[in-house]
Amino acid sequence: MQFLCREYRDGNPRVRSLVSDTRIHLVPSLNPDGYELAREAGSELGNWALGHWTEEGYDLFENFPDLASALWAAEERRLVPHKFPNHHIPIPEHYLAEDAAVAVETRAVVAWMEKNPFVLGANLQGGEKLVSFPFDTARPPGATVTPRVTLRDDYEDENPEVQETPDHAIFRWLAISYASAHLTMTETFRGGCHAQDVTNAMGIVQGAKWHPRAGTLNDFSYLHTNCLELSVFLGCDKFPHESELQQEWENNKESLLTFMEQVHRGIKGLVTDQQGEPIANATIVVGGINHNVQTASGGDYWRILNPGEYRVTARADGYNPSVKTCSVFYDIGATQCNFVLSRSNWKRIREIMAMNGNRPIRRVVPGRPMTPRERMRLRMRL
Repeated sequence: MQFLCREYRDGNPRVRSLVSDTRIHLVPSLNPDGYELAREAGSELGNWALGHWTEEGYDLFENFPDLASALWAAEERRLVPHKFPNHHIPIPEHYLAEDAAVAVETRAVVAWMEKNPFVLGANLQGGEKLVSFPFDTARPPGATVTPRVTLRDDYEDENPEVQETPDHAIFRWLAISYASAHLTMTETFRGGCHAQDVTNAMGIVQGAKWHPRAGTLNDFSYLHTNCLELSVFLGCDKFPHESELQQEWENNKESLLTFMEQVHRGIKGLVTDQQGEPIANATIVVGGINHNVQTASGGDYWRILNPGEYRVTARADGYNPSVKTCSVFYDIGATQCNFVLSRSNWKRIREIMAMNGNRPIRRVVPGRPMTPRERMRLRMRL
């Protein structure tokens, strides 16, 4: 925070561009209870676990709804996407109950994420030196994996529970953007912090391949909001000494800037009707990626994508869909891709069919008297 403010004030063009064109939210501590415990115990290696949980005993990172398992169960029943969405999956009712085992901090973060249309996020952790990306949840053994053409490494062949997200390539790009700019994250010739290197000397790993767990912030963010969230493990010591902080900052400074700049990669735009009014909650579908995003309250949307050419469709209830081809380039700067949707009569047709019990509407034949039931239905429709 100090660096961004100071460099902006001093006229640093890179920082000025980043701050002027990006809405940046910074949360110093998601778990202040755990920080207090760790601070009192000191920064020695043996006191790591003390700061992991809240005062109530919750591990906040794994305290979110497990939406990945719900999605995979729906896929098993072939309900996706016509009856079960592939994005913005609703939170289960039991999780929202007052007596649910949910930390107050978790509830606050969920409300915060639902209020703001975040696009890219990173939670900063310690104890390792790598970047982890979704899915963090392991697919249950025996579950059918959706067929797709892909290159897989030996580990994934031997472990079918490692399920990739539809945005796997994009998550890898984002993770590499951080790890490659870090001063030491890709220097894994000595192994990992406490075990063998799990990143193939790249400094990045899919969560389910490394440390599978359900209900993580990363998976929840991806499946419930538009935001692509990753975990950045800044270094081997969870609570470094004060004398080490300056070097830790130097190790991560360029990575933080590079990662934040990735939010401006992909496509962005407005979805409006023919009168220029914004359409909120319109769905943006990118061909070949089975995960959609939605427009915000102002009809605006953002979709992080790797360089390439994409067939993009905008859809909204009561409107005819619109399709465009949008190109994403290597340079930073999202491609503007706007949509204007024309109104459709399908919404009214569905309303009439619903009043008719979703049965075909019987055509009135001239000269044939109507039955009392037909006359009643006609009056209701009118």
